[in-house]
Amino acid sequence: MREIVIASGNKGKIKEAKEILEGFKIISIEELGIDIDVEEDKETFEGNAIKKAETIAKLLNGKMCLADDSGIEIEYLNGFPGVFTKRWKQGTDRQRNLEIIEKLKGIQKEKRKIKFVTAIALSDGSKTISQIGTLEGFVAENVRGENGFGFDEIFELENGKTLAEITNEEKNNISARKIALEKIKSKI
Repeated sequence: MREIVIASGNKGKIKEAKEILEGFKIISIEELGIDIDVEEDKETFEGNAIKKAETIAKLLNGKMCLADDSGIEIEYLNGFPGVFTKRWKQGTDRQRNLEIIEKLKGIQKEKRKIKFVTAIALSDGSKTISQIGTLEGFVAENVRGENGFGFDEIFELENGKTLAEITNEEKNNISARKIALEKIKSKI
């Protein structure tokens, strides 16, 4: 069975990769005892994912490495926070979410469009493929829901529910990460 090293310790990401990339043995970098932090200094999610996958694959002497970068883009705020999603503001997820809601206070729903973007790259150090998955919705007017993390409590779907108000199974079926992983699977 061919191995793919996933550049993550996130159990949810690892589980999803194992489910979608059946036929491959998925190993986390933690399992290999690797502790590396690749600087995300590219201008796109895809650029950051490619940089991480290639950097780690080279360290692993050509083993395949799967890496991702993801975040949100808010149309009314010209794509903010984009590639800076994880680092635009210090504090908790809730503090960031409340600040985003404040930035959009009084803006009508149609102009509160938000896109979750996940870029996934797979590299053996010399050859790299990458794919992008997206999920679109609206920024909610207030935080809602108990299930989820990050921006889930303010990411409102077409049906009016936030990602934090649906089950993990429902969320995983529509996630940008799943879409990108399915696209990667079709290329390997």
